[in-house]
Amino acid sequence: MAIFDVKTTGQVREPIARGAPLRAPCGACTVRHLTLCAALEPHELAEISAIVSSVELARGDPLFDEGEPAQHLFNVTSGAVKVYKLLADGRRQMTGFLFPGDFLGLANEETYAYSAEAVTHTVLCRFPRRKLERLLERYPKMEHRLLGMVSHELAVAQEQMLLLGRKTAREKIASFLLMLSRRSVQRGQNGNPVVVPMSRNDIGDYLGLTTETVSRTFTQLKQGGSISLLPGGKVEMADRARLEDIAEGL
Repeated sequence: MAIFDVKTTGQVREPIARGAPLRAPCGACTVRHLTLCAALEPHELAEISAIVSSVELARGDPLFDEGEPAQHLFNVTSGAVKVYKLLADGRRQMTGFLFPGDFLGLANEETYAYSAEAVTHTVLCRFPRRKLERLLERYPKMEHRLLGMVSHELAVAQEQMLLLGRKTAREKIASFLLMLSRRSVQRGQNGNPVVVPMSRNDIGDYLGLTTETVSRTFTQLKQGGSISLLPGGKVEMADRARLEDIAEGL
């Protein structure tokens, strides 16, 4: 199976990781049910374990840059990653946030189509692209699992397009918080309060808003009783029904 994305150009350099990659004990992975490996039986994990390594990143560390050789693919096992593209005028378009279980690095050509950077302390499984392609040929159920993950990525991209459409700032922020809540529940975690590890600047780049507008809108939602801002980057949805109405423009 050829693993796909869009060809780009850019400066070539090796991915940066904190510390040397360590062998990943797949059998002990606490998020395996969310990852590409979920399709494998326990006795089949040995083949994945033979090619996968673990990469650890500190907050702000780049995983790879747009235009680098697409030599590896990654599964997030803890933390969070942001992916973005740089526009011709130097502006940044945030295209997504990835959490445990999410897959990234898909490329049809020889280079990555976007840049990826750790939002928090993050650990990922790293797969050599060519070796993984050979395993996908041997295990069609892994290929089917990957296609399902790609379909999920497309659904998330469509949701972002809706957010960037005609919604107001309040509607965008409310929709964004509800999206984070749903994704948290899908990972088997608590959906309220919502963990919001990304900066206001990152949220603005994702939603097409200025940093000032993002901060002002959070304050308005707090003052209106819809949310409460908690320590540790958490947001409590104090009135979820009201937040859902705001997201729908009601």
